[in-house]
Amino acid sequence: MAEKRNIFLVGPMGAGKSTIGRHLAEQLHMEFFDSDQEIERRSGADISWVFDVEGEEGFRVREERVIGELSEMQGIVLATGGGAIKSRETRNRLSARGIVVYLETTIEKQLARTQRDKRRPLLQTAEPPREVLERLAGERNPLYEEVADFVVHTDEQSAKVVANQIVKLIGM
Repeated sequence: MAEKRNIFLVGPMGAGKSTIGRHLAEQLHMEFFDSDQEIERRSGADISWVFDVEGEEGFRVREERVIGELSEMQGIVLATGGGAIKSRETRNRLSARGIVVYLETTIEKQLARTQRDKRRPLLQTAEPPREVLERLAGERNPLYEEVADFVVHTDEQSAKVVANQIVKLIGM
């Protein structure tokens, strides 16, 4: 049997990377990882605390290291943090080590999905959430597109339906 390729999910916060990733891993009988959860597990603290203590820069160093290690595994589904693709090193690793699927969503859907979530450090600012998300989209969407093997729009479908679409797209 051929080795299963890794599947890496990229996209903005609220695109459904973790939820869709779990469904995808279940359907394909693969192991699921979430880079944010892995950072929390390894540091013994939540993402907000890491941001508070180490700043975004410190968090990104941890994120790059965790994704570097996880992406060396075989046959995993990995949901990455929304900003992980800011690192050229991470983009290169993801491209080289698996199939990258960009889960695309609208600002409206992001707002709806993140409005009550206090575990989003980049949204815990004085700047209105819509402005933050629009600024991040401007910076990051071109990077998601650059690294993506496939782009899947997640707005109007359940996580299970999106996972099914991805399975068909990648032919696994």
